[in-house]
Amino acid sequence: MNLSRFPRLRYGHLPTPLEHLGNLTRELNGPHIWVKRDDCTGMSTGGNKTRKLEFLMAEAEAQGADTVLTIGAIQSNHARQTVAFAARMGIASHILLEDRTGIDDPNYKNSGNILLDQLHGATIEKHPDGTDMNAAMESAALRLRELGRKTYTIPGGGSNATGALGYVNAALELITQANEAGLPIDHVVHATGSTGTQAGMLTGLVGTNSGIPVLGVSVRAKKELQEENVFRLASATAEKIGCPGAIRREDVIVSDDYIGEGYGIPSAGTIEAIQMLAQFEGLLLDPVYTGKAMAGIIDLVHKGFFKSGENIVFLHTGGTVGLFGYTSFFR
Repeated sequence: MNLSRFPRLRYGHLPTPLEHLGNLTRELNGPHIWVKRDDCTGMSTGGNKTRKLEFLMAEAEAQGADTVLTIGAIQSNHARQTVAFAARMGIASHILLEDRTGIDDPNYKNSGNILLDQLHGATIEKHPDGTDMNAAMESAALRLRELGRKTYTIPGGGSNATGALGYVNAALELITQANEAGLPIDHVVHATGSTGTQAGMLTGLVGTNSGIPVLGVSVRAKKELQEENVFRLASATAEKIGCPGAIRREDVIVSDDYIGEGYGIPSAGTIEAIQMLAQFEGLLLDPVYTGKAMAGIIDLVHKGFFKSGENIVFLHTGGTVGLFGYTSFFR
C-alpha cells in the first residue's frame, strides 16, 4: 500500500502516541482500554483533521489555489484546522458555518473553535440550520473566482477519498505501533460523523488484512444511513489506493445509540464520560465527538459487549478546544 505517490504536506506531529488508560481500565473492570492520541497531531491544538488536511491541502497547493473554502458547524474542528493550514501555507481561507444546535450561549458562539478561526485570519459566513451548505460553499467560491481568486473547496470534515488517505495512513501507523508493542488489538472505536475517519481507518485495516474491526459511534446520522455513507467513501478510498472491491458492506459497523438529542448536544452520558476521563486519566474529551464515543465504550463495557482481557483502542479525534464553547453544560 504505497501512499507516497499522493502529494502530502507533512505538518502533523506524527506518529501520535498509543497509551494505556490504566486507571479507566481498573475502574471499568473489563477490557484493557488504550487511546490513540490523535488529539496530539499539531496544527491549532490538533485533531483528526490534521491527517486529512495533509493530503487535501497538498492537492490545493498542486492546483495553485490561493483561497481555500470549507463548511462545518459553529464549533467546527475541521474548519479551525483548515484555516490553520491555510495560515501556515500563506493562502486565504473562507469558512461557512451552520448553526446546527440552536445553543444560544455567548461562549458557544464566540469562544472555542470560532475564536481560533478568527485568530487564524479566516473570513466567516454563518448560516441557519438546514442550509444546503455545499451549495452555499459553491456560491461563495463562484463569487471569489469572479474576483480573480483561485479557489479550492473542501467538503465537510475533509471527507472525500483524498482526505480519507490520512486515516489509511493512520491505520498503517497503528498496526506498526501494535506490532512493536506486541499488542493484539481486538477493536478500534471512534466517533463517526462526516465518515472520512472511519472510511480511511477501515480501508487501511482491511487493506492490510489486519482482522481488526472498527466500530464507529455516530454523532449525527442513524445507523443505516451512516453505514451506507461510510461504505460508499471507504469503497472510493480503496479504489483510489489500488484495492477496488476490498471493502465489504458487512465490514462497516456503526452504533447510533449515543447520539442523544442530536448533533452537538451532549447527553448526560457524554458529560459523565468527559468528567471520568478528566478525573481518572487527566485526558480531555470534547462534547460533540469524543465524549459521545467514550460514552459508548463505557456503556458497552457495562453491557459485556467488550470482554474482559480484550484490547480496545479508542481513537481520540481531538476537538477539546470546543469545551470552551460548552461551559454551560458543566455548571
